Amino acid sequence: MPEGLSLAHFAQRAYLDYAVSVVKGRALPDVADGMKPVQRRILYAMNAMGLVPGAKHVKSARVVGDVIGKYHPHGDQAAYDALVRMAQDFSLRYPLIDGQGNFGSRDDDPAAAMRYTEARLTPIARALLDELGQGTADFLANYDGSQEEPRLLPARLPMVLLNGAAGIAVGMATEIPPHNLREIVTAAQALLQDPGLGLDAVLESVRGPDFPGGGQLISDAAEIRAAYETGRGSLKMRARWRFEELARGQWQLVVTELPPGTSARRVQEEVEELINPKVRAGRKSLTPEQQQTRQVVLAVLDRMRDESSRDAAVRLVFEPRTAKVDRQELVNTLLAHTSLELNAPVNLVMIGRDGRPRQKPLLEILREWLEFRVETVRRRSRHRLDRVLDRIHVLEGRQAVLLRIEEVIRVIRNADEPKADLIAAFGLSDRQAEDILEMRLRQLARLEGIRLEQELGELRKDEASLRKLLDSDAALKRQVGRELDEDARRFGDPRRTLVEEAARATVEAKVLDEAVTVIVSQQGYVRARSGHGHDAAQFGFKAGDALYAAFACRTVDHLVAVGSNGRCYTIPVANLPSARGDGLPATAMIELEAGTRLLAYVAGAATTPLVLATSAGMGFACQIGDLLSRQKGGKQFLNLDEGAEPLRPAIVDPAHHDRIACVSEQGRLLVFPAAEIKAQAGGGRGVRFMALDAGERMVGAVSCSAAAGVVVAGVAARSGKALEAVVAGRDLAGHAGSRARKGTALKPRMTATGVRTAA
Repeated sequence: MPEGLSLAHFAQRAYLDYAVSVVKGRALPDVADGMKPVQRRILYAMNAMGLVPGAKHVKSARVVGDVIGKYHPHGDQAAYDALVRMAQDFSLRYPLIDGQGNFGSRDDDPAAAMRYTEARLTPIARALLDELGQGTADFLANYDGSQEEPRLLPARLPMVLLNGAAGIAVGMATEIPPHNLREIVTAAQALLQDPGLGLDAVLESVRGPDFPGGGQLISDAAEIRAAYETGRGSLKMRARWRFEELARGQWQLVVTELPPGTSARRVQEEVEELINPKVRAGRKSLTPEQQQTRQVVLAVLDRMRDESSRDAAVRLVFEPRTAKVDRQELVNTLLAHTSLELNAPVNLVMIGRDGRPRQKPLLEILREWLEFRVETVRRRSRHRLDRVLDRIHVLEGRQAVLLRIEEVIRVIRNADEPKADLIAAFGLSDRQAEDILEMRLRQLARLEGIRLEQELGELRKDEASLRKLLDSDAALKRQVGRELDEDARRFGDPRRTLVEEAARATVEAKVLDEAVTVIVSQQGYVRARSGHGHDAAQFGFKAGDALYAAFACRTVDHLVAVGSNGRCYTIPVANLPSARGDGLPATAMIELEAGTRLLAYVAGAATTPLVLATSAGMGFACQIGDLLSRQKGGKQFLNLDEGAEPLRPAIVDPAHHDRIACVSEQGRLLVFPAAEIKAQAGGGRGVRFMALDAGERMVGAVSCSAAAGVVVAGVAARSGKALEAVVAGRDLAGHAGSRARKGTALKPRMTATGVRTAA
């Protein structure tokens, strides 16, 4: 009986087979020729069709038909999309296909149908294909065994770096930026001469990616080096622009180059969204942030128009609100709020010489390609030597019989099997005898004998040079270097992307510094009321809601919400709604993770000292500024033990508070010197504030002074009534101890719910 196979094992094996097929058969380029399979097949099919540079263009539909019919049994649209991309000079740094017709635009306009466009190969594509018939490539059967196709193209240039690649496979993806041919060739030459060269030496030549649309690379040298050293990173890119002076002191900003992946249409849509924002789903009006951004943009920008044309691939014109607008302020506003400045990913994943997909650093890519190229030149030279030796062998046979031609004719005339008789009579090989039998009479002339001698002399010189080349690895490397120099002179061009370090553009909203009171309700509704000293009893709330806390601060300060996951979320006080209504939920102003609740709030200046603690009895000191984040998703600050939750942050008065008071749920109070805890500006788990029994929680930790003491809120043990106990002076000293102790029970006995510093 056949062995059984479980469904789980079958599914696992089938999925792995599918994953490998996608990774190696579709999505990732090869380090050797830089091509994905569909690209390789398109170029090979076009070469076989004779669509070389200078030939007449043919319909793209003919090319696609040949590709999918002979080599690539997939959808015609997928093959055509790959062909279109190889023809777009704004997608590839060095296009491989010379297209005629509408092949799309950088504004994401689609290409015309394949029946309307025409294509042929570009000159640089010949660098991938010219050596195909010279023994340099292994050929495999196509999908149905009726044709042969090359496993790899004998690339004379490292196309995987020159044109880059982008693709998503199963479990991995690639994002290889394009580079300048001259820089890559210079780096390859340096590695040929010194294989042990380090990354820093290579980066003297390779300054960074060189995108077809230009732009400016503003990352510092350390960021660029890190991306190339690991094969993964993110580089900061921005557009390039100039200011044009107009009549009567007017001026305008003109963007002439865009960063990769950005189109003029996209920038226009982003500016329109900034000026006329749409109300977000689930809301009735614009958010304070949308309103503020709109005001910032309208304060400096009057209008925008796209003047891109055939003569100017990119020309975006921005007119300022007035000629008095600060020019750099307009630039920074646009860079900060649109795709004129963005991050370009770097993920150098490809199929290596060992056939395995892997992320590779720059040095490894160059070394692997050079190994491939040296081996290709070796195979090409061996193939040429075999052909030279074969020709010498044939000519030596002709030379042997040329002076005895009458005897040769007699043997052929009288023989039933002339080949065997020629071999026996003149000591020829089978190959030589066959050649003599196929000779024409004109080749028996005396002049042909002279030419034969000359050709033999040239062939023997070629034989000597090829043997010398094959016998020396150094000679092979020199030959590779000469060919690289030749291709660099032929196809190289100046760098398009400017490499110049610059800081990321930021726009600080101008906020008037005024006194406000931040009001937070127990249900998380927040608002700001002008001035200080308000009577909390007069604050109104929704039915069932009540006051959580009121913080006296400034409009330039921040409100921080602490989530049940230990993340801290920042809301600028200036963005809070006015106190005329009930406010807005804090969750509407941040991006809260699913399943997370906001448990605590604090507001104040960045230098305001705090004590942060958790229900597990852990905690540390910090400042409000340590909790702040520009991200709406906040930042992880508290590391929580399993089952623990953050407690309300306690504001510290360093001039008067020298003690920390902790209260447990079972009504125990521990007071210890504030010097026993440590400050952790980066957050973390902290140190043990209070020892707890199994299943017990700490309900509060505040700073205090011996004279003022603390107020503990809770429920009386016997009556169950809510009560507050003031503990100060001698009573407070009775609960003194060292950090991490259990403390002593309060009187009267109670189940504690919280603690605050006494006024």
